[in-house]
Amino acid sequence: MSSSSLQDELALLQQEKQRLLAENQLLKDELAELKRLIFGSKRERFVPAQKDDAQLSLELATETTDEEQAVVKQTVSYQRAVKQAGKKPVRQSFPDHLPRIDVVLEPEEDVSTMRKIGEEVTEELDLEPARLFVRRYIRPRYVCAEESFHIAELPARPIEKGIPGPGLLAQIIVDKFVYHLPFYRQAQRYERMGMKIPSSTLNSWLPAACNLLEPLYLALKFEVLKSTYLQADETPIPVLDKQKKKTHQGYHWVYHAPEKKLVLFDYQKGRNREGPKQMLKDYQGYLQTDGYQAYEQFEDRENIILVGCLAHARRYFEHAKDSDPVRSEQVLLLIQQLYAVEREAREQNLDPEDRYSLRQEKSVPVMDALGQWLVNEYPTVLPKSKIGKAFYYLIARYNKIYIYLQDGRLEVDNNLIENSIRPVALGRKNYLFAGSHSGAEKAAIVYSLLGSCKLQNINPYDYLQDVLKRLPEHPVNQLHELLPPNWKPAKVNTEVKI
Repeated sequence: MSSSSLQDELALLQQEKQRLLAENQLLKDELAELKRLIFGSKRERFVPAQKDDAQLSLELATETTDEEQAVVKQTVSYQRAVKQAGKKPVRQSFPDHLPRIDVVLEPEEDVSTMRKIGEEVTEELDLEPARLFVRRYIRPRYVCAEESFHIAELPARPIEKGIPGPGLLAQIIVDKFVYHLPFYRQAQRYERMGMKIPSSTLNSWLPAACNLLEPLYLALKFEVLKSTYLQADETPIPVLDKQKKKTHQGYHWVYHAPEKKLVLFDYQKGRNREGPKQMLKDYQGYLQTDGYQAYEQFEDRENIILVGCLAHARRYFEHAKDSDPVRSEQVLLLIQQLYAVEREAREQNLDPEDRYSLRQEKSVPVMDALGQWLVNEYPTVLPKSKIGKAFYYLIARYNKIYIYLQDGRLEVDNNLIENSIRPVALGRKNYLFAGSHSGAEKAAIVYSLLGSCKLQNINPYDYLQDVLKRLPEHPVNQLHELLPPNWKPAKVNTEVKI
């Protein structure tokens, strides 16, 4: 065999060796990721090797000349409050609005001849469990001299000719969609309270209540889509398909308006682009999303500006820490500086204009250095490795993420909308699936209203009880008054319970 043939064969073997090494590394990464998902922590917090509990001071670690460092170098300092050790915890005082029941305990001795010089008050927090009661509408019937009968009309009720009142319906909905109690568990609780209500009956009351809430949901949808800044994401929801006798993978598409503190859920049978295309056909403004390809259709829309999510990019590098700690920690350190600026703006309660100025001063140099470092390092990583995929994801979306620096109203990531989606994920673990596509649409109505209540810091039970009582007679052209941002509870009439 000639020397040239041996050299060719050696080159082929070296290529095969490199391929096998890359494949071996890929399998190791997949195994490490699987172990992390099963046994590891889901928290994505990054703690650098050099840390100071009292102060976080990070500098751009880039290989530049002294002249370049004078332009690029930026220090972000963040003072963190440290609790003083050694102090005993102080018991929190009870809120003043809680009613007090006084129990006077006299000593066993005869106190009639004694003089009271003071008293000691000890408070304990107690609870009376919820109770069912029956509201009776008593309508006397009268007859006048002309022998015509007169009787008062029944007030409008949430479910016509139904037995549940607005308080019971509100509690059923809140228990299912806020506290994630399936109907069969609620039925068991009501039976212990003295009233047997089959779970099928509870299940039938929900669609009737949602039909009443649907016009309010449409008013919420109109208000959300009027915004000029939306965040969008999607989350799966299994739906029972009775014809095929199996579950179908449906999706709740979620649209969050950060400025108005409103959230809208829209159920779609699939995860294709038709859902957001139909929902946002008339929308104009910023749209912040992750890297899912269904949102790429809006790149050609002149009236929509796509904004990227830094948290999703950070997640890729956090997952690549074990396989390539040097490069991963370099990026995570820079991203940590960007989040330190956001924390500073939040703690100072800056308005959009001041937040924009702060970002221009502190975040823009960090973001520029990050982009330059990515371009320089990308040729040195394996494309199919974890770190290679992390580089590709961030570089491909770098320009979209950069947009958040150009408007102080924009958030650095999509975490706010992921917080709104979390109740759906918790609910899936309890009630497992929606009973039908119609049931998933009803769930979207409830999640939208209750999610908006959470963002507005409104008690969901108080809100639902009030709007379910008022909606049957509320004018359609004044539905905006009942949306969470505008809602004011109606005056409560004193009722006599018999």
